[in-house]
Amino acid sequence: MSQKPYWLAAALAVDANPPLPPLHGKLAADICIIGGGFTGLWTAIMCKQARPDWHIVVLEKARCGSGASGRNGGCMLTWSTKYLSLRRLYGEAEALRLVSASEQAVFDIAGFCQQHGIDAEIRLGGALYAASNPAQRGTLSSVLSALDKVGRNRWQPLDTAATQALAGSALMHDGAYSEAAGSLQPGKLVRGLLRVARTLGVEVYEHSAMTRLQEDRQVFVHTATGQVQADQVVLALNADMARQFPVFANSVLLVSSDMIITEPQPDIVEQLGLARGQAVCDLRTFVHYWRSTPDGRLMLGKGGNRIAFGNQMHAYFDRPSAYCGQLQQVLGRFFPALSAAPITQSWTGASDRSATGFPFFGKLPGHQRVLYGFGYSGNGVVQCHLGGKILSSLLLEQDNPWTRSRLVQGPLAQFPPEPLRWGGAMLVRGAIRRVENAQDHQRTPYKLDQKLAALASMAGKAD
Repeated sequence: MSQKPYWLAAALAVDANPPLPPLHGKLAADICIIGGGFTGLWTAIMCKQARPDWHIVVLEKARCGSGASGRNGGCMLTWSTKYLSLRRLYGEAEALRLVSASEQAVFDIAGFCQQHGIDAEIRLGGALYAASNPAQRGTLSSVLSALDKVGRNRWQPLDTAATQALAGSALMHDGAYSEAAGSLQPGKLVRGLLRVARTLGVEVYEHSAMTRLQEDRQVFVHTATGQVQADQVVLALNADMARQFPVFANSVLLVSSDMIITEPQPDIVEQLGLARGQAVCDLRTFVHYWRSTPDGRLMLGKGGNRIAFGNQMHAYFDRPSAYCGQLQQVLGRFFPALSAAPITQSWTGASDRSATGFPFFGKLPGHQRVLYGFGYSGNGVVQCHLGGKILSSLLLEQDNPWTRSRLVQGPLAQFPPEPLRWGGAMLVRGAIRRVENAQDHQRTPYKLDQKLAALASMAGKAD
């Protein structure tokens, strides 16, 4: 059955406002944004702050935050550990700019929430990346060494004792910590952004899915009960983009991220050293990640469990996780003290993995007034703020580093077409699972599995 993900349900429980009504009738607007998640709302806010005179309309197919924005893990992570991939794709100067911008965005989001009274439960407890088995040791060495050489390394190596103290788990070692990170309640952030956008004068309509898009001298966005005639349109649909616009069919791969969250266990979370809100990730390809909540829950997730054929938004992306039992076992393995902790909820979200591992932006092919941005590849809480900067800069026709960035040149790489894409992804996923299982048990993986698993580096694997 369909369910609201934990974060959004918790945010709506304290939101006294009823659902916003759907669009009825015809409207004229300067800007129409399709999608009421992080990307769409940041874009609307930044545009309205720069141009208060603009009439901006946001159309959301369900409730704002019902997509990826309200169902991710809430980890505020940056692009710093992907510096080598950024450098390879965009050049050294742009790579360094993007690393710095992503780190600054952590503090910008926190400052924005403080300024506008958004209680998004932000805790700037930093981030820890660490090995959860011996094979993961040294995974970050090359990228941190490269950052050292250019004087941009905000990560500090930790010994085993410090790593385990910060991770809350005796399984972790060889960690690296950065203070430019943290965690937040994503449902509360997106609902807070919605409030700020509306206060600024942005018109928002929920339960108003786009049914048709056409462009002439202006752009016409149709819904079941209305129409917006706009000078410019932004498509902020994230995982739904490839389904609605076949031109992007090979640009992303929809992969699930599955999460569980415990009932409050504040004493145990405090004893584990996790109460400061740090985000923790291990160094496998399909990472385990976790963080606490202010009321003493522990959220644990893992990526890469389900892969959608043809990038279809299957019903399992909106249901309790089919991997809840496995995640509970992982929880008990990392945190024996929480092995009997009751689970409040499990949920699943669709992550739009691009072939480079980075989002991309541009004009919709065949259109002059329709912009888009998606492909955050499971790392969007902070990066959607940058996406808002990119899209608002394009809408405002500014000449700045964001409009000149290679991020606005559309997808820089493609996956194979179906059925090769799904078949190949499943083959690689199986190999990764076998390799990581062998490594967890300190066995040598089969060479063929190692070779197949290595292909993940061609599909956006982290450095």
